[in-house]
Amino acid sequence: MHDDREEFSHDPVTHAAVQAGMSVDELVEEYSAAGVGAAQLSDAVEVYAEMLANDDVSIFFGLAGAMVPAGMRRIVAELIRDGHIDVLVTTGANLTHDAIEAIGGKHHHGRDSAPDRTQRDHDEQLREEGVDRIYNVYLPQEHFTAFEHHLREEVFPALTGDEAVSIQQLTAELGRANAAVNERAAVDEAPGIAAAAAANDVPIYCPAIQDSVLGLQAWMYSQRAALTVDAFADMTGLNDIAHATDRTGAVVVGGGVPKNFVLQTMLVTPGAYDYAVQLTMDPPETGGLSGASLEEARSWGKLAPSARNASVYADATLTLPLLVAAARERIVD
Repeated sequence: MHDDREEFSHDPVTHAAVQAGMSVDELVEEYSAAGVGAAQLSDAVEVYAEMLANDDVSIFFGLAGAMVPAGMRRIVAELIRDGHIDVLVTTGANLTHDAIEAIGGKHHHGRDSAPDRTQRDHDEQLREEGVDRIYNVYLPQEHFTAFEHHLREEVFPALTGDEAVSIQQLTAELGRANAAVNERAAVDEAPGIAAAAAANDVPIYCPAIQDSVLGLQAWMYSQRAALTVDAFADMTGLNDIAHATDRTGAVVVGGGVPKNFVLQTMLVTPGAYDYAVQLTMDPPETGGLSGASLEEARSWGKLAPSARNASVYADATLTLPLLVAAARERIVD
């Protein structure tokens, strides 16, 4: 007998029971005693629900990847409208695709390939037909043309002048313009993320805005008009928010610049995040930021020693809806 062996019988894995008519939260409760990714998601919902239930927690939300083309736009916009996001950090790509839908464009399903054709043949045909592919989502290029016109006519003119503007001012003006055109044109899709943020005074920070069609168009416009964007101007407002809140939580969807920008904000404050949840597919073994564990962030002082945190290593287009739905059901109950 192994007398010194840890006793495992106190906490056996329980097999999930799935029934018709279950709520999302009931499903996640079944995950709580399972293993691997199911247990990770259950832990994340528990942390996120506690974050949402505490009104004194300011939530910094990082949104990377192609989450808008993938169909996650409404989830994020509704979180903003319901007061569950206090600061949004995202990519220029997400803001670009958000605006495209706000002004009437659509992302589409399509056929990835045909049995008698290679993926290269398929993509070359898309190029000839003027259609851009985002994994298994398709966007006709005329929607980019409409977006560029929207920027030139509805967004950038309000930002020109002798004074430089911050990226946050640009994203706020984008949200205002998206909402105005959406209403004026009676677009059947909601005005979206940037519009919700503008309407609810939620700042959107986009620290790598140049790395997008939005940023590229801003630069092109600045070559013939007095549009100057000061990237450092955002830092004061962002850090003022971080300093002013007693408790903070971070939700990070994907990695890259939004993740680091959210987490590093705590480095210039006396505090650290009290809660953190990340949804990622990137492994920590590469040493890159996108896959870095939240435990590693604790070593930098970005998370408090007592912070509650959870990571889910899975496709965020699967885990984000489950996380949000289960947590929101839980705080209503």
